[in-house]
Amino acid sequence: MNALELKNVSKSFSGFCLDNINLTLPSGCIMGLIGENGAGKSTTIKLILDILHKDSGTITILGKDNGKDIALIKEDVGVVMDEVGMPECLTAKQIGKVMRHTFRNWNEDEYARLLKKLSLPDNKQFKDYSRGMKMKLGIAVALSHGAKLLLLDEPTSGLDPVVRDEVVDMFCDFTRDENHSILISSHIVSDLEKLCDYVAFLHKGKLLLCEEKDVLLSEHAIIHCTAEQLSELDKEVVKYKKETPYGAEVIVSRKNVPNDFKLSPVSIEELFVFMVKEAK
Repeated sequence: MNALELKNVSKSFSGFCLDNINLTLPSGCIMGLIGENGAGKSTTIKLILDILHKDSGTITILGKDNGKDIALIKEDVGVVMDEVGMPECLTAKQIGKVMRHTFRNWNEDEYARLLKKLSLPDNKQFKDYSRGMKMKLGIAVALSHGAKLLLLDEPTSGLDPVVRDEVVDMFCDFTRDENHSILISSHIVSDLEKLCDYVAFLHKGKLLLCEEKDVLLSEHAIIHCTAEQLSELDKEVVKYKKETPYGAEVIVSRKNVPNDFKLSPVSIEELFVFMVKEAK
C-alpha cells in the first residue's frame, strides 16, 4: 500500500493554479517537495489534509480517501506546518496534556524524551519560544502519537545547522520502520538531498517531475565546456544548459555522452535550478 497518492489534483485561486498534480509516495519512503516560494508546496499539503478543498482529482492517505476519512486519518498522520499553531499561553508540558486527550495513541514518555533531546523547556509559555523552538515543539508533537505518515512543511526552517542535522537524523530514524513515510517540503535543498528517497519539483503550480532521487542522480551529470564543445553534443543528450561568454554549464543524460567529455556529479539543487530556468 502506498502512503500517499495524488491523482490529477487541481486547485485554482485568483492569480494561481495548482495544476493536475500526480504524486505517489510508497510506504517506508521519504519524498521531498521542492519549489520556490509560491510554487504551491504549502497548498499541496493543505489539500492533502483537506484544510483546502480540491477542485478536482483524488487524494488517498494510507489507503483512505482524505475527504471522507479525515477523522480516522488524523490518528495516523503527524503534521508540522510552516507556522506551528499552539495556544500561546500554554507551556510544552501543558500542551502534552492537551495532546493526551487529542490522540488515542499519545505517548507521554516519548514526548518527554523528545523535549529533552531537542532541549525544549517544558515550563516556558509557547509565546516566549523562538521560531526555531516552536518548530522543534511541533516536531516533538508530530512524533509522539504513533503516526505512520509525517506531513512536514518547512520543518527545518529557523533551526541552526547543528539542530537541523539532528532533526534530519530523527526523520531518517522514523522511516527505518517500513510502515512509516514522510512528505517534506523545504527550500533548504541540501537537507532534502541528504534525507529523501524521492523528489518532486514544483514550479508555479506545475509538477516538473516526481522521481526516485538515486535514479535522477545516476542518469544525469554536469559538463563544463566551451561553446564549441557544446555544439558537438547531440541534442538528445543535452537536457538543460546555461551559456555565458566564458563557456557553458550543461546537464546531460549520462548515456551516449562522448568519452572525451569530463562528467561531474550533479546535485538535486543544480538539477532543480536548471529545470526552473528552462521552464521560465
